[in-house]
Amino acid sequence: MQLSEQEVIRREKLTKLRELGIDPYPAALYPVNNTSKGVKDHYEEGKKVVLSGRLMSRRIQGKASFAELQDSEGRIQVYFNRDEICTGDDKTLYNEVYKKLLDIGDIIGIEGEAFTTQVGEKTVMVKNFSLLSKSLRPLPLPKVDAEGKVYDEFNDPELRYRQRYVDLVVNPSVKKNFIKRTKITNSIRQFFNEAGYLEVETPILQPIPGGAAARPFMTHHNALNMPLYLRVANELYLKRLIVGGFDAVYEFAKDFRNEGMDRTHNPEFTVMELYVAYKDYHWMMDMTERLLEKVALDSNGATKVQVGKNEIEFKAPYPRVPILEAIKTHTGYDVAGMPEAELREVAKKLGLEVDETMGIGKLIDEIFGEKCEHFYIQPTFITDYPKEMSPLTKEHRDNPALTERFELMVNGKELANAYSELNDPIDQRERFEDQLQLSEKGDDEAMFIDQDFLRALEYGMPPTSGIGIGIDRLVMLMTNNASIQEVLFFPQMRPEKKPVDLSENEKAIFDIIKKEKRMPLEALKAASELSNKAWDKGIKGLAKHGLTNVIKDGDALICELKA
Repeated sequence: MQLSEQEVIRREKLTKLRELGIDPYPAALYPVNNTSKGVKDHYEEGKKVVLSGRLMSRRIQGKASFAELQDSEGRIQVYFNRDEICTGDDKTLYNEVYKKLLDIGDIIGIEGEAFTTQVGEKTVMVKNFSLLSKSLRPLPLPKVDAEGKVYDEFNDPELRYRQRYVDLVVNPSVKKNFIKRTKITNSIRQFFNEAGYLEVETPILQPIPGGAAARPFMTHHNALNMPLYLRVANELYLKRLIVGGFDAVYEFAKDFRNEGMDRTHNPEFTVMELYVAYKDYHWMMDMTERLLEKVALDSNGATKVQVGKNEIEFKAPYPRVPILEAIKTHTGYDVAGMPEAELREVAKKLGLEVDETMGIGKLIDEIFGEKCEHFYIQPTFITDYPKEMSPLTKEHRDNPALTERFELMVNGKELANAYSELNDPIDQRERFEDQLQLSEKGDDEAMFIDQDFLRALEYGMPPTSGIGIGIDRLVMLMTNNASIQEVLFFPQMRPEKKPVDLSENEKAIFDIIKKEKRMPLEALKAASELSNKAWDKGIKGLAKHGLTNVIKDGDALICELKA
């Protein structure tokens, strides 16, 4: 492992600490009795406190030093004075340990007394301190110049998502997003629990990936010698519980879909699904309005939430627009009752990419998604989907070509999906068989036939309404984040590129081209000051590592840094 100069120095300090008899990673409990916020909010002059946290900055001035300690609730100024810490003749703890062997990022514990400085800042006078964990890597802390400009911020998205532990330490606003996420899920739980609904858990590994039209992840169970799937939805298991006699059940579920990734999709995501017996989709729309109004108030203190350049109002009621009416409004085409071939031609005229595997449901979904969805910024229920789009939904009571289904659109994206649930086992079997035909046409997102779920329905499921709400997207809205990666602690990432060990010749050339990005090959050779043989090996080595590329530009050869 190649270490930076800073990492080498910190390891040397680690050795010196141990030579002084100091364990840099002690096992014993540290008796923390307060926090940075607690000291400030309940300030008492002279109050004895025990705190712990990271050393984030310090200003050493001889035998005294002001520093900042960061814990789970913020930062507080602490004051180190050599004579307060080292009351006897031995000043090693201050002169050697604090001044020379501690680093920014180290986790320490302090015992001290609260006081206020001459400029009015609440501070802790350190009477004793202990090293609790030595940091072997320097934190990427931003720097502020005399004019207040900030440099070297840790803001590269890939680094932030890959090293979330660092992101949380150096970017306080990130932590606030995840605290708000917990407030949102707590708010939903409180709403349901007060209504008497039961929170449950259902299987993640399933023999059949049912409940949604999506491509699943597949694995193999060795002991049972059978294939299993990571669930794409928990719907069919929750409805089994309604069959079993529970009147209302909900679950915060991790679902998995083996599909593309973008700013609103992650292969692993969180959904909340709720099923309530003896209700329909009209009741569910009313309930959803009340729920989201409460979530907005609990997480943001208001029903209006700023999302990008839009102000979203979550106060009820929300408009209710049939999907076929929305398509007619925004495309000019009336697709109600249109046969598949004609619908495919309409999609092509609208500039959409379609193929023969797409049935009526997928074609309508594509038209709405690409040509209508983005118009619905304020919360809007899109209702009454065609039967082909909704294999688990009860037939519409007034129009047998439609179903009693809605999707809630907010800020141009789907937030929730809900139905009057199909509880006719014969109709459900026919819908599954239609899905099987789509699968045979090549639709790899078509639903499987779940024979056990059909058997459950044959025992009788009461009239039921169900809803699924995408928690990640809800958190994005409530925290004003445009990317799902910002609201997941550890989003899925491509494999990290391994660092390349460069020879001295390669490093000499790479250091130059890294700064310039692009320069004439002859100029690069001259700047490297390498011999012909060393230059030849170095430039070929960089190309082999995939770090540089040489192209012809007119008569000149240009070396450029690869992205």
